Order: sequence, then C-alpha cells, then structure tokens
Amino acid sequence: MDLEAYNAFCGALTSTTHVVQWGGAHVWKVGGKMFAVAGWTKTETLGITFKVSDIGFEMLKDQPGLRPAPYLASRGMLWIQHYDVPGLSRNDLEDYISDSHRIVAAGLTKKKQRELGLST
Repeated sequence: MDLEAYNAFCGALTSTTHVVQWGGAHVWKVGGKMFAVAGWTKTETLGITFKVSDIGFEMLKDQPGLRPAPYLASRGMLWIQHYDVPGLSRNDLEDYISDSHRIVAAGLTKKKQRELGLST
C-alpha cells in the first residue's frame, strides 16, 4: 500500500480527520484520537502503524515485516507497525486499519460516538 492508497482508505472510514505532523507522518484520527500513522521507515515499504487488540498484538508482533510499534509499544500500548516485506497483504492491512478505527472509536464517550455518527 502506498501513501496515496493509505490516505484514501483511512479517509473513507467514518468521521476521520487527517493531519501531517511529527516530521511528515500522516496521522489519521477518529474523535481526536489517533488510529493510524504512516511514515517512519527505512525500507521501501511504507511504514503503517495501527492499534490492535491483545490477541492481535500477540499474533502479529513477531511476524516478518511487522513489529511492535516503536515508541508506542515500548510504553505498553498495543500498536503494531507494518514496515517491511512480506508484512501483511493489502486486504489484511486494510482490515487491521479498520479494526484500529473501530477499537479507538469504541473508546470514545457514548456522547462523542453519537456526535460523530459512530453509534446507533
């Protein structure tokens, strides 16, 4: 997934906002809370960082091309970075980004979820 596809995918998720910060990282948020970041890689592969569940973290942290997200995971947060090949397929990466959006949105207050059209 390249940067253009990443931004288009994240932008299509419900109630998202985009900001470029931290030296050019493309940060996507829902309700003001970060759910995906692209940038920070030393390989040809776009580094994409996303939040995961406890089980997702255990499953992904040692997979080739994936790692606990620098900075975030070292502080006990459940974030994975897709940074090199083979990594995840595009479909799997999109699924994990969508899950990250859902996890972060679920952590918002019920009032904020309603304001953003995230709850029924």
